Amino acid sequence: MVVKFIICGLLCLLFSTLIAPVVLWFCKKLKASQSILHYVDKHASKEGTPTMGGIIFLLALIFACCFLLDYDCFFAWFAVAVTFCYAILGFLDDFIKVHFHHNEGLKPYQKIVGQVGIALVVGVYVFLTGGTSLSFFGLSFDIGWAVIPLVVLVLVATANSVNLTDGLDGLAGGVSFVFVLVFGVILACIGNVEMNNLAMLCFGLCGGILGFLMFNCFPAKIFMGDTGSLALGGFIGVVSVLSGLELLLPIMGIMFVLSALSDIIQVLHYKRTKKRVFLMAPLHHHFEKKGVHENRIVIVYIVITMAVSLSVLALNLAIGI
Repeated sequence: MVVKFIICGLLCLLFSTLIAPVVLWFCKKLKASQSILHYVDKHASKEGTPTMGGIIFLLALIFACCFLLDYDCFFAWFAVAVTFCYAILGFLDDFIKVHFHHNEGLKPYQKIVGQVGIALVVGVYVFLTGGTSLSFFGLSFDIGWAVIPLVVLVLVATANSVNLTDGLDGLAGGVSFVFVLVFGVILACIGNVEMNNLAMLCFGLCGGILGFLMFNCFPAKIFMGDTGSLALGGFIGVVSVLSGLELLLPIMGIMFVLSALSDIIQVLHYKRTKKRVFLMAPLHHHFEKKGVHENRIVIVYIVITMAVSLSVLALNLAIGI
């Protein structure tokens, strides 16, 4: 089975690498370019970079589904359907930005309503299929109907946290790659058919993200856009809740959490005092304002995510997943 996971990742890497130039050309042809916020002065040179590049790894995910899943794969297809629902929401946001040539797409309340609506469907599905048991480092406990609001919280928080992390070349993609890869290994170690299929999706998506990163690393030739970041957040969230491992998410995804928390703290503190805690939020922009090059920030975020995620994996293996 290990060989099949590796083959899945490599095939999706090859597939995404081949289609990436086509997607890049298509986005340029449609003039689907990113507008840069005026107060992100260091990013002025990125004005006009094509966006919606998340399509690259989303197509790789579909490729993995169609050719590489085992039997009894409804769980996996459900996860993909949820991922694409978030991708469509992100696409609408990107389309409005591109069409009207500004950086504000859907209204915040429109995004939240869409995200909560999708998450509610997932929460009810998890509850009706008996997925009310949570696992945490060998401990298991049933929370009954409370799984529904938990699923909504996890999906909405994850989608927005990944979206907020998508602010530097290769940042959201690099951090997501490490998270999804290690999470896929954890799922593979569980070993049943449903978890194996979810693991296969993780490895396939990792291949797709790697292909995308070849064009998204500094200096980026294409951005993932909300099409990609909301899809990645949706995927991470739905795979976590379907596997009952959502409590691992804020630990392994610590850099996503810090991005979201820094933004929340900044907004709340500014509304109360008219003063800022950070030079700019989310946190990676604060470091940029301090003079740290974005490549260094991206590497640090990835290394921290890798160290924490591998520690979680090692602990799970030590206690017996």
